[in-house]
Amino acid sequence: MLHDSSLSKLLLVEPELLLADLTSFRLELLGYEIETVASGAEAKDRLRRGDVDLMIVDTKLPDGDGIEWLTELRLEIKPEEVPVLMFSLDPSLESVRRAFLAGAQDYLITPFDPTILETKIQHLLSPAGAF
Repeated sequence: MLHDSSLSKLLLVEPELLLADLTSFRLELLGYEIETVASGAEAKDRLRRGDVDLMIVDTKLPDGDGIEWLTELRLEIKPEEVPVLMFSLDPSLESVRRAFLAGAQDYLITPFDPTILETKIQHLLSPAGAF
């Protein structure tokens, strides 16, 4: 059974404007409500207002390493509250391992196949998906 995307609110933390626009456009077409911010600081402000079902975070943020940022965020917001899909240009196993240790539930190498993005998001939003 597919998750009802029309109810899901996604937060995209992506400083690269073109990638942010392409990703937002794709996800809006699929029926998700998506908000985009460019930095970890903006994302924290947005998360404090609540009502985010899933977050997509790039490993490269203007305020530092996205994986380190996620490690700090996980002290406040648990994975079961807001699952995270990590975006990265880095396909190395070390980067993937660091992302999962930091509290990400999935990892996607950019540039990505839009159908893989869609599948990963549906999985993370499904009741059994993130855990």
